[in-house]
Amino acid sequence: MPIALLALTAGAFGIGTTEFVIMGLLLQVSADLQVSVAAAGLLISGYALGVAVGAPLLTVATRKLQRKTVLLALMAIFTLGNLACALAPSYEWLMAARVVTSLAHGTFFGVGSVVATGLVPPERRASAIAIMFTGLTAATLLGVPAGAWLGLHFGWRSAFWAVTAIGVAAFTVLAAFVPRGTVETAPSALRHELSVLGRPQVLLGLAMTVAGYAGVFAVFTYVQPLLTRITGLADSSVSGVLLLFGAGMAAGNLLGGKLADGGPIRAVLITLAALAAVLAAMAPVIATPAGAIVFFGVLGIVSFATVAPLQMRVLEKADGAGQNLASSLNIAAFNLGNAIGAWVGGMVIERGPGLAALGWVAAVLTLAGLGLATWSRLIDRPGSTADAAAACA
Repeated sequence: MPIALLALTAGAFGIGTTEFVIMGLLLQVSADLQVSVAAAGLLISGYALGVAVGAPLLTVATRKLQRKTVLLALMAIFTLGNLACALAPSYEWLMAARVVTSLAHGTFFGVGSVVATGLVPPERRASAIAIMFTGLTAATLLGVPAGAWLGLHFGWRSAFWAVTAIGVAAFTVLAAFVPRGTVETAPSALRHELSVLGRPQVLLGLAMTVAGYAGVFAVFTYVQPLLTRITGLADSSVSGVLLLFGAGMAAGNLLGGKLADGGPIRAVLITLAALAAVLAAMAPVIATPAGAIVFFGVLGIVSFATVAPLQMRVLEKADGAGQNLASSLNIAAFNLGNAIGAWVGGMVIERGPGLAALGWVAAVLTLAGLGLATWSRLIDRPGSTADAAAACA
């Protein structure tokens, strides 16, 4: 395994930790900053929307820079943003700092995915993406439970101080091991990259990512209140369940990479169907501690089994010059799905039918993504009108 791929994984770990750590701190942030749990949940939506906006804009703005330079600059933004979160005197300040931090996210994973696929043979590209995204699963496995533990014992700000330190370490590893790549300077590069937006299958791939993944965050954003208010677990037990969820994500991420190596669209259909089924089973299962533990472990597996197939599907339908933008846009699509899911979940909690119904609502969101994936597979067949249009775009 190329050491540069492990360096990308280290960067992914840092960024993944800051994205997810707030989920184990919602009740502490809510109490300290005197806002509702749903308002605290919007800190996830604000971050995700920042990713959705920042990913395409920064990808286009940095297209002529060496990819290593871009990755290092983004990690610096990430580190400074987390420092601002740790120092935030108010909810508004914390939201603004989260948004600034999020600007680095989409382009890092978009450019990083392209770099990762260039480090391995063609037949292992999906697995290379999965390995890089293992940083995200490790963030959930280690970073998020550790953040929840820090928040419980030393206050929620301590978690962001820790993430700031992770950012410094990740910057150092990236600087040491990621090779300098080629510089994209062709005058037509921007037009060529933007041309992917005219490809129907690329757009459909982005749409299935948004809809398919929204269901995950309609539930996972509110994991802390679900476990304490529905299951009846103590606050101190949340970090343990998050650890199990992260272990499931690690397994699911590698499983999704293997499935995608055998055909991205087939893997997308399988993983989204499994995700919808698990979400639909939430309400009766999490009524007991044992059921909740099993549920969140399995949810970790199926939720991250979708990542590599969805990312590889979009890369597959973009050409070489447009892959940076397409890859970043799909990361933005994941986070737009996160924002929509967190917002929908907050609406369900505040306006009814309440926390216990989140699973059914989440399943409907994911089924919408499955429907889009089925449509994409049908029109992907040789000779279809949409397939011809995509090839000519």
